[in-house]
Amino acid sequence: MKSDTQLQQDVVAELKWEPSVNATQIGVEVKDGIVTLAGHVDSYAEKWDAERAAQRVSGVMALTVEIEVKLPGSSKRTDVDVARSVENVLLWTTGLPKESVKVMVEKGWVTLSGELEWGYQRDAATQAVRHLMGVTGVSDNILIKPKLSLKLIKSDIEAALKRRAAVRAEKITVAVHGADVTLSGTVHSWAERELATNSAWSTPGVHKVVDNITVSY
Repeated sequence: MKSDTQLQQDVVAELKWEPSVNATQIGVEVKDGIVTLAGHVDSYAEKWDAERAAQRVSGVMALTVEIEVKLPGSSKRTDVDVARSVENVLLWTTGLPKESVKVMVEKGWVTLSGELEWGYQRDAATQAVRHLMGVTGVSDNILIKPKLSLKLIKSDIEAALKRRAAVRAEKITVAVHGADVTLSGTVHSWAERELATNSAWSTPGVHKVVDNITVSY
């Protein structure tokens, strides 16, 4: 198991390695395997990429983010302009039914709501918005509306986990309550944890995924 000092050095190195992140503007603190990122960045996309970079580092038990998005003058836009851009990019995003996602913008912070049939559609919507100029944050309130029999959800998820050799399916427990899925158990990396949750979200009819999986190194 890595020491906090080694973990801090690894996270700093990973941030420097990530080309979309200006690592000089981000401080890294580590205590008992919990990593805290602090500082400021020029866009929400950069903040997101910094979070993902830290999560990629082996040994990170949890992550807290205190990064502030400070838009440079050339990137500042009115909420009306941001809302218009969001609506346009959603309109041009493949696989999103027209007018299925509602948009609200306050001080650059975008809140998405509405109903979609698949988890990947929700991911596509948030990813498209994340990189728009003038966006300071994104709240995902989109609901996944079930289209298939919920009785098949548990078996479908378990089958998907077994197909993916990177995840030890026997270490993950799947519980289904209505359209909500709860995943619990232990994996050996953030990548395995993400693969498990993605498998759940990729299952038709899943409304919500509660991730109680722990990462054990």
